[in-house]
Amino acid sequence: MSTRWLAASLLALAAALLAGISLGPAGIPPSAVLGDLLSRIPGLDAGTPLTPLDSAVLWELRAPRVVLGALVGASLGLAGGAYQAVFRNPLADPYLLGVAAGAGLGATIVIAHAGAGSALLPVAAFAGALLAVGGAYLLGRSVTGGRDTATLILAGVAVAAFLTAVQALVLTTNSEDVRAVYTWLLGRLSTSGWKSILLVLPYAALSLAVVLAHRRVLDVLRLGDEEARSLGVHVGRVRVVVIAAATLGTAAAVAVSGLIGFVGIVVPHLVRLVAGSSYRVVLPLSALLGAAFLVATDLVARTAVAPAELPIGIITACIGAPFFVLVLRLTRAKTL
Repeated sequence: MSTRWLAASLLALAAALLAGISLGPAGIPPSAVLGDLLSRIPGLDAGTPLTPLDSAVLWELRAPRVVLGALVGASLGLAGGAYQAVFRNPLADPYLLGVAAGAGLGATIVIAHAGAGSALLPVAAFAGALLAVGGAYLLGRSVTGGRDTATLILAGVAVAAFLTAVQALVLTTNSEDVRAVYTWLLGRLSTSGWKSILLVLPYAALSLAVVLAHRRVLDVLRLGDEEARSLGVHVGRVRVVVIAAATLGTAAAVAVSGLIGFVGIVVPHLVRLVAGSSYRVVLPLSALLGAAFLVATDLVARTAVAPAELPIGIITACIGAPFFVLVLRLTRAKTL
C-alpha cells in the first residue's frame, strides 16, 4: 500500500475526529481538547483546560458518538469494498444486496418486542442480514448458476423489497413502536455513553480482521473464477467467508445506527479514483476514509440546523445519490 495514501487517510480521520469532538452547540476549542488529552497521559502533570461541564460534554456525549460514527463508517466502507470485490460489480453495496434490509427487519422485530436497548439487537440484525444475502445468492444462482454478478445484484434488490414489505407488516401490528423504528430507520448516532461502542466493537473488529486478511486473495478473484482456481484459490470458500464477514460488520453497524446508506458505494469508489483499484489498497483505505466520512457527515447532521438535528441518513443520501448516478453512468459507458 502507498505510504502516502495511508498517511493522508489517517490524517483525514484524525481531523474528522478532532472536529467531531470539538464542534457543536457547546463549542470546545480544538486546543482545549488536545490539552485535555495530554493531561490524561500518565506521567504528565499538565492540568486540563476544560471545566467539569465541558469535560462531561466531551467524554460522556461527544466522544462516544464520534467513536461510534468511526466504527460504523469503517464497517460500511469496508463492507462496500468487500461486496464489490466478491461480486466483481462496482454497484454492489450492503443496501443494494438487501443485507441492510435484512438487518433492518431483524432489528425492527427486536425493537418491537424487546426495546431498542436489547443486547439481542446485533444478533437479530446479523440473522436478518444473513437471511437476505443468502436469499439473494440462491435466487441469483437459480437463474444464472451464480455466473452473472449483475443478476445477483437484481436478486438483492428483489429480496430487499420483500423484506422491507415484511418490516412494514411488523410495524402495522406494533403501531406503538412506529415512531421509534422510523427514527431508527432514518439513521442516527445517538449513544448511551460507551455502551453502544462496546456492543458493536467486537463485531466490527472481527469483520475488519477477516476481510483485510483476504485482501490479496480478492485481488486474485479480479482475474475471474477459473483463473483464480488455477492459482490454487478456493473461490467458493473465499466468497462465503468474505460475505459472512462483511455481513457481520454491516449488521452490527445497522443495529446501532439504523439505515445509513451510500457509504459503501461512495467511499470505495473515491479510493479507487485516487489510489488505484488493488484491493490491498482499496479495503484498508475504505475503512479509514469510511470512518472519516461518517464522522464528518454526522457533524453536519448535528450542526446544520442546530439546536435541531438532521437524521444522518438524509445527509449521506444527499451526497450518495448523485454519486451513485455518476458511477452508474461511468459503468455503463465502459460497457458500451
